[in-house]
Amino acid sequence: MSKLQSGNALIFRVAIAVPIYRLFDYLAPDNIELAKIKPGIRLEVPFGKAKKIGFLVECVQHSDIDIGKLKRVERILDETPLLSAKDLALLHWASGYYHYPLGEVFSAAFPVALRQGKSVVIQTEKHYALTELGRAVDTEQIKRSPKQKSVLEKFQAHSNPLSEAELSAWNQNWRTSVKQLLDKQLLQLAAAGVAGKNVESIIKSDALHCNPQQQAAIDAVCESLGQFGVFLLEGVTGSGKTEVYMQIIRAVLERGQQVLVLLPEITLTPQLEDRFRQRFNVSIAISHSKLTDRQRACSWLTMQRGECSMLLGTRSALFTPLKNPGLIILDEEHDASFKQQEGFRFSARDVAVVRAKLLNIPVLLGSATPALESLQNVENKRYRLLHLPERAGIATAPVLQLLDIRNKRMLEGLSEALVAEMRKTLDKNEQVLLFLNRRGFAPTLICHGCGWVARCQRCDANLVIHYEVGALRCHHCGQEQRLIKQCPACKTGELTPLGLGTERVEKVLAELFPDKTIVRLDRDSTQRKGSLENYLQRINQGEVDIILGTQMLAKGHHFPNVTLVAILDVDSGLFSIDFHAPEKLAQMIVQVSGRAGRAEKPGRVIMQTRQPEHPLLTTLIAQGYSSFAKTALAERKEASLPPFSYQALLRVQATDAEMPKLFLHAVVELAQEHGKGRTLILGPVAAPMARRAGLYRYQLLFQSSNRPELHALLDVLMPKIEKLKQAKKVRWSLDVDPVDLY
Repeated sequence: MSKLQSGNALIFRVAIAVPIYRLFDYLAPDNIELAKIKPGIRLEVPFGKAKKIGFLVECVQHSDIDIGKLKRVERILDETPLLSAKDLALLHWASGYYHYPLGEVFSAAFPVALRQGKSVVIQTEKHYALTELGRAVDTEQIKRSPKQKSVLEKFQAHSNPLSEAELSAWNQNWRTSVKQLLDKQLLQLAAAGVAGKNVESIIKSDALHCNPQQQAAIDAVCESLGQFGVFLLEGVTGSGKTEVYMQIIRAVLERGQQVLVLLPEITLTPQLEDRFRQRFNVSIAISHSKLTDRQRACSWLTMQRGECSMLLGTRSALFTPLKNPGLIILDEEHDASFKQQEGFRFSARDVAVVRAKLLNIPVLLGSATPALESLQNVENKRYRLLHLPERAGIATAPVLQLLDIRNKRMLEGLSEALVAEMRKTLDKNEQVLLFLNRRGFAPTLICHGCGWVARCQRCDANLVIHYEVGALRCHHCGQEQRLIKQCPACKTGELTPLGLGTERVEKVLAELFPDKTIVRLDRDSTQRKGSLENYLQRINQGEVDIILGTQMLAKGHHFPNVTLVAILDVDSGLFSIDFHAPEKLAQMIVQVSGRAGRAEKPGRVIMQTRQPEHPLLTTLIAQGYSSFAKTALAERKEASLPPFSYQALLRVQATDAEMPKLFLHAVVELAQEHGKGRTLILGPVAAPMARRAGLYRYQLLFQSSNRPELHALLDVLMPKIEKLKQAKKVRWSLDVDPVDLY
C-alpha cells in the first residue's frame, strides 16, 4: 500500500464548525496510507491556540496559503468515512442553498458525541423480553411489588424485546425491577431485531383492512419504490394515514431496506413508536433531543451500519446516514417545527426531498392540512397528491360551529353557553378537550389604579404570570422574577391579571367542575420526564374528564372518548402582521378539531369568537381546508408572496440601538451595487419585537420572483457581509425561505 512521505505536499481541505464561510488547509500527517484517506472522515486539527474536530472535504496538491505557514493534521480519527458520497453531496447542497458555513453544516449532521471526536464503538445494549411464564402471568399476582408490576405491565403491553435505552426513556429506575423479574423467570435476555429479516419474521401483527383510497395510496408509493418521487398524502384527521405508512414500510423492509420517519414533535414519538413496535419485529432506533448524547450516537451509528431497520426522529435526525435507504416519511409535513429557527436554519421537509432525489428513493409527506407550498408543488406537478377524504372505520368528521361571544358574560374565558355544552358532554361520560395556545396564568399583570404593566426589562414584551410557582416570567428570554403584590409605580393600586393562560382556565374549571378530573398539558406541566406519557395514558384509560392544553394537543394524539373540542380564543390568530398567520390558524383549527369524535361517537368543535363573519372561519366551516387553501393561494399569487416568490430574511441584533441599522444600510449598499434585475430589498425595519433579551433587533427582506436570481445575489453578498466592519459589532443571521417574519 502506498505511503505518503513527509516531503510530498498533500493538503487536506477541512471543514471546521466555526461561523466562517470557508474551508481550512492543513498538511497531511506524516506516513499516512493514502487509500484510507477519503472525504467524510473526522480529523483532529490545531486551530488557533486550541484543537478542534474537523471533517475532511477533499485532498489537494496546492494551497492559496504559503505551504510553510500551514499546520499539520494531528490525528485521523476514522479509518473509513462515516458519510457516503451522497451524504456529503447533500451537505454541500444544504450549505450552498442556505448560505451557511460548510463546517457548521457538517457539524449539524453528526451527533454531539461524534462531533466531539469520541470513539465510534457502539456499546451493545441488552434487550429484555417476556418469557412464556411472563406472558401468561397475571400482574395482580405481584401487586405487592408495584415497581415490578409496572415493569411487567410495560412488557406485556409491548410483547416485544425492549432495549436498555427504551426502558430508561420510560423510567430511569427500571434496573432493580428487571433484575428481580429475571430472577423470577418472568423476563429473559433477548437478541435485538436487525435489518434484513425474512418476511415472515418482519411482521408481528396483521395489517388493518384498508378502504379503497388508502389502498390506492399504498399501491402508488409501493410501485415507485427504488426510484425518486414526492408523494403528498393529504388525509383528513383520523383517515388512517399511519396505517398507510405502516403498509408501505412493510414493503420497504421486505426489500431489505431502511426507513427514516420524521415527526415534528418529541411528544408524538412514543405513541408512534408503540404502534410500529407492535406491528414490526425489527430494530427501531429513536433520535430526539430528550435522549442522551450516547443514545443518539448509538441510533446514528446503527442506521449508518445497516444494523437497524427504522429510525424515528425529529428534525435533526434527517441527516442520519442510511446504509440501505428505501423511504423517507415526514408526518405533519406542514408543521413549522420542521424549520430550524436558529443557527443552521434548514427546512427538514425541503432537504428531505433533495436527499430522496440524491438517494433515488421516494419521499412521503403526510398531513391533514398541507402547507400551501406543498399544494402549489402538486399544482406544478412536482409532487403527486394522494387523497384520503374519509375517516377510517366508522368514525365521522366532527361538526364545527362558531359561538359568538360578543357582549356575552364570560367567566375566565369560558362563555355560559360553552359551560352548558361541557356539562352535557360530561354527563354522558364523554371527555372534553379545551384548547388555548397560551400557557401561564395570564399574559399581563396590570395596575387597576394607574395602568402600570409588568414588562420584561430585556424584551419588548409583557411578563406572564405563573401563579403555581409564584413568578413573573418572560416567554421570550426566560427571565423570571418573584410575583409582586404591590404596584411599583403608584404603590397603592390593585394589581390585576389581564388575559387568559392555561393556568387561569384550569383554576376556574376546578371551581366549575369540582367533581371532575382535569389535566393541563403545556410546556410547564410536562417538564418532568415521563409526565406527558403518564398524562396521555390516564386520558386514554378514561381517568380524565377535561383536558386543557396548548399546541402540543393539536396534532397526532388519538383520544377515542373526546367528543367535544372547544377553541377558547380563536380570534388571537386572525390579526397578525405576518402573511403566514392565516395559514397557521387554519391548520391549527383543523388539527385541534381532529381530536374530536375519532371512534364511533360523533364529535363537535366549538370555536369562541368575536368575529363570526370572518371569511377565514366561515370558509373553513362551510367548505373545509382545501377551499381555504385555494383562496389563500390566490391571495398570495395576487400579492406576489411565497410560494409565488422567494424570500430570504437577514436578521441582526446588537446591544447598541443604532448598530443594527448601520450594518443593514451597509448591506443594502452592497446589494444595490451587485444586484441586478428583480430582487426586491425591503427594509431595514425594526423586527416586530424590536428588543429581545436586551438586544435591539432589525431585519432586511430579500424577495424575488426568480429563485436562482435571489441565490446568485446571496452568493455574492455573504462573503462580503462577513468582511463589513460593522459585522464585528452585531450578531446577524440569514434565514432562507423563512416561515415567519419575526
